[in-house]
Amino acid sequence: MFWELIATLVAGVAAAGLVMLVNRIAGGRLPRWFAPVAAGAVMIATTIFNEYDWYARTSGALPETLVVAQTVEGRAIYRPWTYLWPIVERFAAVDMASARQHPGQPGLKLVDVYFFGRWSPASDVSVLADCPGLRRAVLAEGVSFESDGQIKGVEWVKVADGDPLVGTICGAR
Repeated sequence: MFWELIATLVAGVAAAGLVMLVNRIAGGRLPRWFAPVAAGAVMIATTIFNEYDWYARTSGALPETLVVAQTVEGRAIYRPWTYLWPIVERFAAVDMASARQHPGQPGLKLVDVYFFGRWSPASDVSVLADCPGLRRAVLAEGVSFESDGQIKGVEWVKVADGDPLVGTICGAR
């Protein structure tokens, strides 16, 4: 976030400097207000670009073992252009290298899922997916694993057939 602020300020100063240079070359024919307006317009454009580019930069920097399972796009009235081109505000990525299975329960997979948000720190949680049963559960306190692979104390959530998180965990995507 700090570097984006610096980049926005530098872009504004560069735009104002370029307008002043063009004005000097043109013999002072441009109006005086043109430099600050150009600086402001470029700063707004830089901010919008950073908003749209955040997802590509963040997901592109992930290790190969992290697979993006789901994105959440957002629209806002104070950003009217998002109604034409929504912005990805957050996404979930599954760490496929962390996938674990018990031989006694081949339909269950345990993975780490990371959640990334535009203006929030990344967080992670362990998710248990029941591939044949189309359900998932977040592992919390009170969950225990038996020696035969049975899991006690887990709260399952039934999901639809096309659930992106379970689909990614189970290999459908």
